[in-house]
Amino acid sequence: MKKLRYGIIGCGAIQPVHADAINGVEAAELAAVYDIVPEKGKTAASKLGVKCAKSLNDLFKQVDAVTLAVPSGLHGVIGKKAAAAGKHVLSEKPIDVTYKAALSFVNFCEEAGITLGCVSQHRFASDIQKLREAAQGGGLGRLVMGDSTIKWYRTQAYYDSGDWRGTWKLDGGGCLMNQGVHYVDMIQWVMGGVESVQAVCQTAAHTNIEVEDVATALVTFKNGAIGTIRGSTACYPGWGESIELHGIYGSALIEGDKVKFWEVDPEAPLDASPYGKGVKKQPTPSVHVHDKEEEKAGGAADPTAIWGEQHRLQIEDFTHAVLEGRKPFITGRDALEPLAVILAIYKSAKLGGKRVAIDEVRKVR
Repeated sequence: MKKLRYGIIGCGAIQPVHADAINGVEAAELAAVYDIVPEKGKTAASKLGVKCAKSLNDLFKQVDAVTLAVPSGLHGVIGKKAAAAGKHVLSEKPIDVTYKAALSFVNFCEEAGITLGCVSQHRFASDIQKLREAAQGGGLGRLVMGDSTIKWYRTQAYYDSGDWRGTWKLDGGGCLMNQGVHYVDMIQWVMGGVESVQAVCQTAAHTNIEVEDVATALVTFKNGAIGTIRGSTACYPGWGESIELHGIYGSALIEGDKVKFWEVDPEAPLDASPYGKGVKKQPTPSVHVHDKEEEKAGGAADPTAIWGEQHRLQIEDFTHAVLEGRKPFITGRDALEPLAVILAIYKSAKLGGKRVAIDEVRKVR
């Protein structure tokens, strides 16, 4: 079997997750790592038993694809260098921190015939996939509300650990752009897209950062439903992220990528059901009750504990997409959607909560 040789660019907190995911895919091989700080690269390479590249060009000579584990504001700059060298690119989230930079990155890779993906591992969670199928297939009836909540906790030391953290230039934002982007993506994906937002953002609990650590947005979805997006890194001790969906015939609650509640009116005139025709209630064995131990295992309080199996599934899909010459499940262009929503929230907050249409962000060139 031909294996896709990967290189990881950036040896910070998320690098071990990328390495474990690559090593867990039969068709993938981790060949080398690179970091702008040589000692960090050497330490990571030694632990992983791979080569430490001396430069980006040195890395490109040894691999077929790269994963970007660098500050968010550098994704497009470094990603285009990799693409120009003929290397396929899987970027960490967000795809970049401005719509102009992100769109340029996406267009560059498409024009070069390079496969570009962006990490959004929650889309690989089976319960979230079932929720989207139900939402888009009528399994809850016409959707009326959709809410996404990411109330996490990050210490001041977390922000102080890197001079790029908490900056507009390289972090691109705070609790929404860095941590909340995952579940912003989930709610917009499950609901079928966002039309507009009205928002308030604040820096409430941390010092020496430029960006928000609490944010709330009223959302109008493309299907006419309304809802909220709430994010924070100031909610000690950190709660599990959640999605709530309500249709005219049923409701569902996802916490930590698992179903906690799902029920549909047994008298509802539904033809569609995510669990088979005529099934109105989530089968008991699949109901999941979120507990504190699982919150500890996720990213609510610990930024390094981030759903390893779902990362592996995304790396697996991306690997086979490259080898088979097809698009990955999550493309770079797909990643423009949650970015546009977050940027619209920031714009609304700066305008005192004025309604901002997502298309206003997309017009920026």
